[in-house]
Amino acid sequence: MEKPLLQFTGKGIYCSIAKVYLDPWKPVDYAIISHGHADHSRYGHKKYITHHYNVPIIKHRLGDIVVSGKNWGEPFLINNVKFSLHPAGHIIGSSQIRVEHKGEVWVFTGDYKTEDDGISAPYEVVKCNTLITECTFGLPAFKWTPQHEVFKDINNWWASNREEGKTSVLFGYSLGKAQRLLKYLDTDIGNIYTHAAIENMTEVLRPMVNFPSTTLITKDTKKVDFLGNMVLAPPSAHGSPWIRKMAPFVTGSASGWMAFRGARRRRAIDRGFVLSDHCDFQQLLDSIKATGAEKIICTHGYTDLFSKYLRELGYDARTEKTQYEGELSELSTQESEEGNLKQLSKI
Repeated sequence: MEKPLLQFTGKGIYCSIAKVYLDPWKPVDYAIISHGHADHSRYGHKKYITHHYNVPIIKHRLGDIVVSGKNWGEPFLINNVKFSLHPAGHIIGSSQIRVEHKGEVWVFTGDYKTEDDGISAPYEVVKCNTLITECTFGLPAFKWTPQHEVFKDINNWWASNREEGKTSVLFGYSLGKAQRLLKYLDTDIGNIYTHAAIENMTEVLRPMVNFPSTTLITKDTKKVDFLGNMVLAPPSAHGSPWIRKMAPFVTGSASGWMAFRGARRRRAIDRGFVLSDHCDFQQLLDSIKATGAEKIICTHGYTDLFSKYLRELGYDARTEKTQYEGELSELSTQESEEGNLKQLSKI
């Protein structure tokens, strides 16, 4: 029996004909990388290929690596297998990876979202026979509000906190979510201060996007400087000694998991904003349908439940285990299981 074009191995998704891996999680000779998040772009590969917007991102994260950048839709051949990268809309430089050989087409989405965030290249439908898709938020409970409404709420929250003389501390991933937040914060309300992890990554991305000005928080930043202003910080800063100098402060978190009422409570967040860099349930379904794919492989998220639903719709759908996390690292196992149990009857 002929091997499938792409196989799931202990090192990652492998194209044996081309001898190249897609987003491998163990060191390999040849890796095509979808985007810069740590679960998809790892250190130790001998050669990397990615979109040229992602090159400075992974160089910042991984250091001295051998990497070449490609344009959107630019075909490149490896041992007669045709590859190309297409916008995934997840974060800046995020790609879907298209693989074609002898008329058969596979697409690996990586992480993706279909809402145009005004920062990333907008998601593009890529026709294929087999689609490898994430399903981080593959439950009907997840339905996103348009981002302009979410940012209106965030800026109103900030303005209200300023009137009360409090600092607004907003948590988001240092790559992707933080820059999306920064882009739409209303600087007429006040100044924006940043944690070093966010400031450093934003500086890498400034040549690509016109962001508002920010001030890096240092040991010399005074407590009075924060009052009424906005602080952008990674989730890991919550509850740390670093945050104490900002008191009195109010905390907010921007994540798809804020759709679960218990998530905000357990993480001791004052205000949750439902904002994700992944598709919601219906966006996943619409995207899959638009590709025309008959075979669907679900890699991370609510894989079992989502693939079951796809089979009920008539797709040849299955799951594969990977080391990709999506936004799952933001959610505790307890919250994830709670969500599974509550939503099981809705699928």
